[in-house]
Amino acid sequence: MVVTDGTGKVQKQFARYAGRDTNNVAEYRGAIAGLKEAMDMGADEVEMVMDSELVVRHVNGQYACKAANLKPLLAEVKDLMRRFKKVTFRNVSREHPMVSRADGLLNEELDTMAHLTPRGKPNN
Repeated sequence: MVVTDGTGKVQKQFARYAGRDTNNVAEYRGAIAGLKEAMDMGADEVEMVMDSELVVRHVNGQYACKAANLKPLLAEVKDLMRRFKKVTFRNVSREHPMVSRADGLLNEELDTMAHLTPRGKPNN
C-alpha cells in the first residue's frame, strides 16, 4: 500500500502478507486497509487507485457482487466509505507508478516470508 497526500507526496508505504487468499480477496483487504489508514490519518477525502477492475466496479456499482466470499468485504468497504466526506475508486493499469510501487513492496514482503518459512512456502 502506498499512501500519498493531496500533492502526491508519499506519506506511508507498507505491505503485509495476508495468507493464501484469492487475488480478489487480497485486493478487497487492501482497499479496507487503505480506508482504515486514511481514517487514522484524519483524511476526509480519499481517492483509491487500484489495478483491480473487479473491486473498483463493485464499489462503483457497475458490477453486481455475486461471489459469497466477496459480499462481506464489499459491505465493509461501503461501511468505511460512509465515514468520509468523499471517496472515489479509480481503476488504473498495473504500470501506474503507485501500483508498480505497491507491487514492489508486496514482492519484497513475499520474498521475506519465503525465507522465514520451511521450503520457501508462506504459511496461512
